[in-house]
Amino acid sequence: MRSLFTGALLLALTACTTPQIQQDPLADLRDRALTDMTGYQLVSDLTTEVGARMPGTEADARAVKWMEQRFKTMGFDKVWLEPVVFPLWERKHERAAVIGNSSQPLHITALGGSAGGKLSAEVFMVDDFAALQAVDDAAVQGKIVFIRNRMDKHIDGAGYGEAVIARAKGAITAEKKGASALLIRSIGTDSHRFPHTGMMSLSAGTPTIPAAALSNPDADQLERLLVKGAVEVALDIDVGFTGEYRSHNVIAEVTGSSRPDERIVIGGHLDSWDLGTGALDDGAGVAITTAAAAFFLHPEHRPARTLRVIAFANEEQGLLGAKAYARDNEALLKNHVIASESDFGAGRIYAWETKMAREDAAMVARIKHLMAPLGIDYKGNKATGGGPDIIPMAEKGVPVFRLKQDGTDYFDYHHTADDTLDKIVVEDFNQNIAAWVVMLGVLANEWER
Repeated sequence: MRSLFTGALLLALTACTTPQIQQDPLADLRDRALTDMTGYQLVSDLTTEVGARMPGTEADARAVKWMEQRFKTMGFDKVWLEPVVFPLWERKHERAAVIGNSSQPLHITALGGSAGGKLSAEVFMVDDFAALQAVDDAAVQGKIVFIRNRMDKHIDGAGYGEAVIARAKGAITAEKKGASALLIRSIGTDSHRFPHTGMMSLSAGTPTIPAAALSNPDADQLERLLVKGAVEVALDIDVGFTGEYRSHNVIAEVTGSSRPDERIVIGGHLDSWDLGTGALDDGAGVAITTAAAAFFLHPEHRPARTLRVIAFANEEQGLLGAKAYARDNEALLKNHVIASESDFGAGRIYAWETKMAREDAAMVARIKHLMAPLGIDYKGNKATGGGPDIIPMAEKGVPVFRLKQDGTDYFDYHHTADDTLDKIVVEDFNQNIAAWVVMLGVLANEWER
């Protein structure tokens, strides 16, 4: 009996004197984010209730109202709209077909900024944009130029920059050489019969010839036909600029508790192309950043610095919402301590990086520790950017960070009818939110600039 009493006493004394391990509150938030469904419900609702959000359409206006109301429902401290005005480009219909002995339809989509037109002409194929630049003007006079360059897959999407110049500058170059239209192999990495749309660069002028992308299987088909001899294609494309439109950036804040004037700016773009429902590009990015910021609305987790979330307008047609924001808020940018965007789908984050005046060793060590369980590595203070919509702010000196997502399959769906909710893997999506929670928690509360 005595030994039992003595043992119980020793256990009690040990319990009283053993130090209690303190759980890291930010690690707790990170782990909660891995199973919380707030973000996924947001992107599900956006793509279901609004669907595609083409700039300038009725759905664009609905998306703005929807996002404004969702920010309010979630309890953000401040919610407001800032106007963004841009030229209105509309798509009505687009058709293409091989005519003659091998007559057959081709799956195409007009490129953003294209002119309309109905014509038929012989096809002239070139390997890539550089080959188009080099070709003799007489060779393409009156013909439909077809650029067949292919995009390669990379985890970071590196193949996009090499291939997209065909879409960006192909039409204006072909027109100057006397071509009647442009067709390109889609800027994508899939083998599905879904053409990839996307905006042309209008910095050198707006083409007056039709320009469209073929699905990759249709581009392959056209190549095989051209090997056998001359090919004539008929195009019927009804698209074009029809006026001006006023949309809005939708902005929300979690007000900082002790440094409210110092703002961390995050977000994604609210608009999408019209072919799919914009789940990956960029409903996911809006939902990821919104859900991450919402974790800090609870009084127990209030950030020292203010978190500003922006659902940018019309990124797809030239970063137009982002440019408007940087211009209209230029006087406040000195208090934007750092910025980043999620705009690369919903694949798992595998690395993070920064671009600051100097690297903060304590901050880096802290974030590395918290990111380790998520399988995310640090890649240094040499980030090339914080995302497309952050470019106008970064150009004015705002520091950036980037959470790098696995984009190996992103360009299978990018700007196609196949960009739909079912492509999002919930576990990967929530890993994104958890990583954003870590970044925001450290940058808002523990980072000394």
